Amino acid sequence: MERGVTIRLARPDDAASVARVYIDSWQDTYPGILSTQLLCAMSRRGLASSWQAVIAARGRESVLVAEMGRHGVIGMTSFGPSRDASLGFDGEVYTLYVDPTFFGEGAGRALLRAAFLNLRQQGFARCIIWMHARNNARFFYERMGGRAVAERVIAMGGGRVPETAFGWRKLALAEANRA
Repeated sequence: MERGVTIRLARPDDAASVARVYIDSWQDTYPGILSTQLLCAMSRRGLASSWQAVIAARGRESVLVAEMGRHGVIGMTSFGPSRDASLGFDGEVYTLYVDPTFFGEGAGRALLRAAFLNLRQQGFARCIIWMHARNNARFFYERMGGRAVAERVIAMGGGRVPETAFGWRKLALAEANRA
């Protein structure tokens, strides 16, 4: 694994940590991009409850966490079947967030690699990730071999949010063979 990062299937008792990573990531990434009202309204208890239900269900959406030594959960990803197969991608990474304190430690790369491996094991061949069009994660996805393949505008928090989709026609990362 990357620099002491381990990846494992999330357990229901990880839900609070998953919610923390999710909210901390949004509040670090989206000021000035999304409304302050939306960012401040995010509730750790509410999100923890939602994530606990998703994790416990072990349904169409799978959740993995990244851990680092004494720090515990520092990242998370969720994935499953594409929600819009019309674009030619059968799998989708729904979320991928890393605690901003741990950027550059390899957790994002390890999570994306593990999500792709799990998607392949579930029979998927291609993957898409939707992200806010102004999120700097685009550079990470490009380094990992993703290509911008679509754009859309969605409603979120009373506003219109532009999104960009990055796609992989083969479930492999550009950096997978790097030493």
